[in-house]
Amino acid sequence: MLGFVALQGGCGEGDGDLEMVGTVEYTLLELVAPAQEVIVAVNARRGDAVAAGQVVVQLDPTLADAEIARAQAELAGAQTAVITAEHELVRQIRLHARDVASETALERAQLERSEAYARLRASEAAVAVARKHRSDLDVRTLATGVLDQIPYDPGERVPLGSVIAVLVEDGDPWVRVWIPEPYLSRVSLGTAAQVRVDGLAEPMQGNVIDIAREPEFTPHYALTERDRVHLVYEARIEITDAPDRLRPGTPADVRIPTASLAEGSP
Repeated sequence: MLGFVALQGGCGEGDGDLEMVGTVEYTLLELVAPAQEVIVAVNARRGDAVAAGQVVVQLDPTLADAEIARAQAELAGAQTAVITAEHELVRQIRLHARDVASETALERAQLERSEAYARLRASEAAVAVARKHRSDLDVRTLATGVLDQIPYDPGERVPLGSVIAVLVEDGDPWVRVWIPEPYLSRVSLGTAAQVRVDGLAEPMQGNVIDIAREPEFTPHYALTERDRVHLVYEARIEITDAPDRLRPGTPADVRIPTASLAEGSP
């Protein structure tokens, strides 16, 4: 959602402090179900700190285990076929050397050995795929952070691709704001900013870490008709000294003082 912009100080656009409104955000990682299966275990609760690679949700592995067993049986058959084909080729080579076996029989034995090795490679790949499917049923986090959402409980069957956990990744939060076009040339990556939220007496320190290349129009709920036609650029203000209790979604006021803005006017 776009935040409205207030221009403080000075009589013209691009003069004075730049004040914007946004919300606090963190990097969210969604863990999705790799198969339509029943949840057999949930190993963490909302608010728990989790490490990278930790298993958060386990799905029923019954079918995956059967897939591995079938692939391994096919692999054993392929390995036996390779041994048989190798022995047959050696036999045909010896017979051909004594002019007992024809050239066609020798070529057939060579072809059968090649086909046996091809089936072996395919069977090895099938085993690797089956094991990967089984491993994916132990849904792991990809980074350290705090578990924010667990929408399903043990015993529920989850649809393929559904979000089964949401992780708030460790790292500094940021505020998403929209910079008005008259200020764009005076704001750059690294520009210092102050961030205020309700409940904190002192402002937090931040800096601009991203500015969109493409502009957008000010939202329909801008304060005046004149403001509504202005172009704005989405930006992110990283908070470098955020307290641990700062929650995503918290409304925030961002202020870039005149002293932090680049010299010159748009």
